[in-house]
Amino acid sequence: MEQGIDDLRGMSPADAKEYIFHFITALKLAEKDRAGLEAELEKWRKREELARSRGAEDLAGEARQETERIRAKVDLLSAEEAGLKAQIETMRKQLPGLAARERSVDPDLLEQELNIALGKDLAGSGSGGPSGPGLDRQFEGMNADAALEALKARMGLGGAAEGGGDGMSAEGGEDREDGMAVQPDQAGNKVP
Repeated sequence: MEQGIDDLRGMSPADAKEYIFHFITALKLAEKDRAGLEAELEKWRKREELARSRGAEDLAGEARQETERIRAKVDLLSAEEAGLKAQIETMRKQLPGLAARERSVDPDLLEQELNIALGKDLAGSGSGGPSGPGLDRQFEGMNADAALEALKARMGLGGAAEGGGDGMSAEGGEDREDGMAVQPDQAGNKVP
């Protein structure tokens, strides 16, 4: 399938805008040329009328031929302008689609971010982030803030000390045998 002259597929939005700009420039030049020819056409019409009014039919005939020649050029330029306007309008309608495609989401990255947000096991994802078979279980009973703090502590972020093998979690709670951290609530009660 052959790509049309007004088909912007495969172009970046910036390249497409520059491409459309060239069409707009061609349109403006055609409009300027047509305006100049229309002024010349009017001049030759007046010459033809003047020649007829003075009875110089041979001069009137020549002026008529020149008028027809110029009118043909004006008609060609008018058709060219109409074609350029249609192409420009078609291309302008494609610009939002190009911009949307450029902002498209990487599905692998999106899946990885969703897994992190949901606390899924990240082993084998190549992210280099915290992973382990008990990560899902650790986050199941915790609220979102506690889960975030636990993740930060595992990664060594957020100023909390990383939990060692001392039976204390990074948030100051105690570790249980099943791997779940026991967290103190606001009243100081230990809650899994």
